[in-house]
Amino acid sequence: MTTWRPHPRIRVVAIGLHWRGGRLLAAEVRDDAGRIKGARPLGGEIEFGESWRAALVREFNEELGIDVTIVGEPLVMENIFVHEGSTGHEVMFIAEVAFPDDAFAGQERIDFREDNGEQIVARWFDLAGLDVEGGPELYPTGLKGLLLGSKPSPLIHN
Repeated sequence: MTTWRPHPRIRVVAIGLHWRGGRLLAAEVRDDAGRIKGARPLGGEIEFGESWRAALVREFNEELGIDVTIVGEPLVMENIFVHEGSTGHEVMFIAEVAFPDDAFAGQERIDFREDNGEQIVARWFDLAGLDVEGGPELYPTGLKGLLLGSKPSPLIHN
């Protein structure tokens, strides 16, 4: 098993929110013992000279082999976190993405590999089961609150 640690620098990333039946597609985040500790929407680092939009489309193409359509403008968050004792720091562009018709229809999970060979499992999570006692957390911390904020969000589909 690969043990992941945050990068020792500020990263700028783009992540996509894809919904199915009110559930959010996210990758399982595991601790060093292999237990699921959270879930994080898919995406990745923005390369030098690349826009957040181009990075988001590229990441979904690299990870899932599909071309997504970005829907609307992004949320922007700063994410300072600790994973297994190491601090990470990210500036995040978070936007809703639409999949091509019938992409992954009937699949409850999607398995893929990162560039470093790490095996990733993504599945659709019910927000109600995230960030609750005994359940996995939604990363970045605070995203669930933004998605379920007091104002109706164009990013939530029921």
